[in-house]
Formats: sequence, C-alpha cells, structure tokens
Amino acid sequence: MTSPLDALDDRQREAASALRGPVCVLAGAGTGKTRTITHRIAHGVDTGAYSPQRVMAVTFTAKAAGELRGRLRALGVEGVAARTFHAAALAQLNYFWPQVAGDSAPSIVDSKVRLLGQAAGDIGLRLDAATLRDVASQIEWRKVTMRSIETYAADRPTGIPGLAITPLVELQKTYERVKDERRQLDFEDVLLACAGMIESEPRVALAVREQYRHFTVDEFQDVSPVQHRLLELWLGDRHDLCVVGDASQTVYSFAGADPRYLLEFEERYDDVQVVRLERNYRSDAAVLAVANELMRGRPGALRLETPAEPGPAPEVTAFDDDAAEADGVADRVAAQLRAGVEPSTIAVLYRLNAQSAPLLAALAARGIAASVLGGKRFWDLPEVRQALLALRGASVAPLTGSFAATVRDVLRSLGLTDEAPPAGGALRDAWEARAAVLRLAEEAPEGTTLRGFTDELTARAKSQHEPALRTVTLATLHAAKGLEWDHVHLMGLSEGLLPISYATTFEQIDEERRLAYVGITRAARTLSLSWARTSGHRERQRSRFLQEIGTSTVREGGARATRAARPRR
Repeated sequence: MTSPLDALDDRQREAASALRGPVCVLAGAGTGKTRTITHRIAHGVDTGAYSPQRVMAVTFTAKAAGELRGRLRALGVEGVAARTFHAAALAQLNYFWPQVAGDSAPSIVDSKVRLLGQAAGDIGLRLDAATLRDVASQIEWRKVTMRSIETYAADRPTGIPGLAITPLVELQKTYERVKDERRQLDFEDVLLACAGMIESEPRVALAVREQYRHFTVDEFQDVSPVQHRLLELWLGDRHDLCVVGDASQTVYSFAGADPRYLLEFEERYDDVQVVRLERNYRSDAAVLAVANELMRGRPGALRLETPAEPGPAPEVTAFDDDAAEADGVADRVAAQLRAGVEPSTIAVLYRLNAQSAPLLAALAARGIAASVLGGKRFWDLPEVRQALLALRGASVAPLTGSFAATVRDVLRSLGLTDEAPPAGGALRDAWEARAAVLRLAEEAPEGTTLRGFTDELTARAKSQHEPALRTVTLATLHAAKGLEWDHVHLMGLSEGLLPISYATTFEQIDEERRLAYVGITRAARTLSLSWARTSGHRERQRSRFLQEIGTSTVREGGARATRAARPRR
C-alpha cells in the first residue's frame, strides 16, 4: 500500500512526517511547498492522527485555497477546511453572530471607495476617486495592523498626499459611523469582529477550538497582525500548528504583512521542528544563481539548489529608452515564438502597470496576442459567462455528434472562428477566451458528458481554477507571485523603477529587492533582464540590484541595446 510520503524527497518527507506542531517549513521558491503540506495532511489522515473535519488549511487567495482542496481530493482526502483567512472568519461570524447577538450578521460593504465618497460628502469634502482609493488603503492598513484611529493619526502626522491628517481622521470616523448606521462591515472588519467574538465569548472560543484541532498556514510570511491574532485565538493554548513560508518572498509589507512572524517563529516555541526546503524543482541552475546572488546575506534567505547542469547565463540588456526596451523585449518574444515556444509559457514582468502599455503596442505590432494579469478574472469575462450559459442550455438536448464537436458548434454560434482575429484588440481577447473553453472540452476525459462538462466549468469558476490562455502573459511583479513560466523577461531594472522611486528607507529598498527576487524565480528555463537609459526626458541609472548580482552570474547583451536595432514600422 502506497503512502503519501512515497512521492516526496527527503526534506519534504521530513516535513510531512512531522504531524504534531509546532512545525515551521521554510520553503524556497519552486521547492514543492504545496505538495509538501497537502501530503502532510493526507499522511495525517491516513495514519489516523487527523480527522479531516478537524483540520484547517489557511492560505491567502481563493485560487490557492481551491488548489489545496483539489490536491487533497486527488490524494483521497475530503472534508478539510481549506480557506482564506477571510473566508474562514466570515463563516464563523455568520454562524455565531445570531447565537451571540440574537440577529443576523451585518452585511458586507461592497465598495469601500463608494461609501467613503458618501462619508466625504457628509462632512463637506470634495475628493477625487484616486484620493478616495488612497484613503481606503489607509483604512485597510490601519485595521490589519490593529491600530485605532487615534494611534493611526499619531503614526501619520502629515496625513497623505492631498489630504491633511485632521480631515483624514474626520473622514475615517465618519466612514465608520455611516457603516455602523447601515449595519455593515468592511473586509477588514470581518477579521476584527471574528477575533473580538472569540476573545469575548468563551462559548464561541470553545466551539471553534473543538471544531479545529490542526492548523496549517501557507505563505506565513504574508500574515498581518490581525490575521496572526485571529490564528492565536483559533489555537488557544495548543501548539498544533504548521506554518510554511519564505521570508524572501514578503512583498506585501505595504498592506500589513509582517515577515517577523515567520522569522521569529522558532523563538516562540521550545519544541518547534524546523525544516528547510531548498531543492528547487522549477528553475534552471543559471536562474537560481542569479536569485541566490541577489538575496545573499538577507535575513531568512534560503540557498536554492538544483542537481541539473546550468543552461546559458541570463542576459542583461540596456536599451536607449522605454520605447526601445518595449521593442527589444517584443523582438525577443517574437524570436521565441518563431522557434516553436508555446505563448502561454512566456511572461514579461515589470514593476508598474503603466509599463504594460508600450509593451502591448509593441507585441500587437508583431501580431503577438498578450493577456495582462490583474484584469478581469477569466470566469467573469462576459464571453465566458455567455459560453457557460449556452453550453448549459445545450446540455438538456440530446447530442447529435461527439461531445467536443457539440461544444465547438456552440462556441462557433457565439463567435468563435477557425482563424484568430488580429492581436491587440477586444475581438482577439474574446476569441482567446472562447478558444480556452474549447481546449478544456478537447482535453476532457473520454466519456465526459456536456452536463458533466458544464458542472466542471462551474466548479472551476468557484475555485478560480483558470485555464491557460495561449497568449503571452504580462504581469506586475506583485501579480506574478505564486506563478511560473518557462521563459521570463524582467524589464525596467533601473533606479526609480526597481527599486521604485518612493522606496527610500532600508526596509522599503529590501521589499523592492524581494520583488525582484520573486520576478527572477518565476522563470523555469530562461531569463532575460533589461533596463532603459532614459524615460521621457529623465535619465536613468542601472538598478542597484543588477550591481549586487554582479557579472559572475549574468552576461551583458549589447547587440540589442542601440536604437538602430529597433524594427521599422
């Protein structure tokens, strides 16, 4: 009889065999952390150490939680609560609020910015949408770091750009008042209210701790103070906790994430087991050499390794200006596509959303379709929703042909053509979405029915399990976290972009370094790095991170660095 441990390497097996906490798994990029924690839970269930209904696995996105559930199902484990912090807190709040307060739980604010606009009007403030978004971010940071408005004001004596501290405080107080009058909670209140209920109501604390005995927290470097407090309340005086994370991938400090909870975990417990996962299964050794050099000597940094022989060293290229850089990167992507590389295995990463515009234009000029991460989710696209409705309608009628042929006919009736429209427009985006649905049908197991297929699509939508579009991916470094591609082009490695111009303190620069590290470690096979000497009328310098990496792990690319290398249009 096989065991969930059989598929793991020695270090992963060590972590998965540690069934009683506290356990700290320091897992570098590409080292199989999700595999490790799911096999650990499965091993605990197989051996009888865990009852699935007593296990909670916590992560930070609905997509990651859905992946955990899917992997556990594949291992034969059902019933584990794999949720985000917010989903778990909201479920508990909705369950216990009627018992404690005698009425239904408050509703959730659907738009913090809209409510802030109404609150601003109540006190005579006229603020634009950008300022309202900034205020919303400040409220979120204040709450996840568990600060009162008064403490926040002391920490932010100058307010924010465009709004002094006095009206900023008054606006926040008015926002809270309006929200309370409407009996509503915002996203962050859910965590605070759940923590407050467990802390103040012994029967709630007893029920929660009776329900969940074993906790696993993924991406522990991204835990905020309020999330950590809620976790402490879930645990009570028990230590049956497994945390998994990588301090080098902390890139959400601006939103309240505090890597100290991971870095200091070993100091909090006398009997903690610490396992380091440093064998990388994703990236070429040459890519790892760049990543290791960038993070050398940083707190909590892991030394990633792979037994494979390294391929060519990543190339660094300096371009004359932003337009030349966009053209140069697009030329490299075009060359990869001509060589037979699948578009979905290529990504271009950058620091700011604004960097995507010239790149999209350069790719479209070469007939290359691209998708920008961070836009509308695949399952929320109108073309996909329309396809799902049409397929569900077709499923009630008897099939006149094969399953895949029926799906193709339905999608053709909605606008799917044999030939893709030109790249760079809404028609191509819609075509790619419908084509992705057709590929799912063509890849479905033999014997799949149309009704079963639509049920599967609905399940994938709920867990945000999106299919891969056959397009080149463009993404900010924040959006790319947790993903991987065979070929990565990391652009904009100049002072003022990476690190960003407003990063001035040591801690802020260190966060920018970790962002660069995240970008580098997304690459599996090849990595190219680039920067522009000028942006508009501003001269830029090579990023300090390139200086830190040095020349021993990268090669300089000069042939593409001049304006003469740009294609004529």
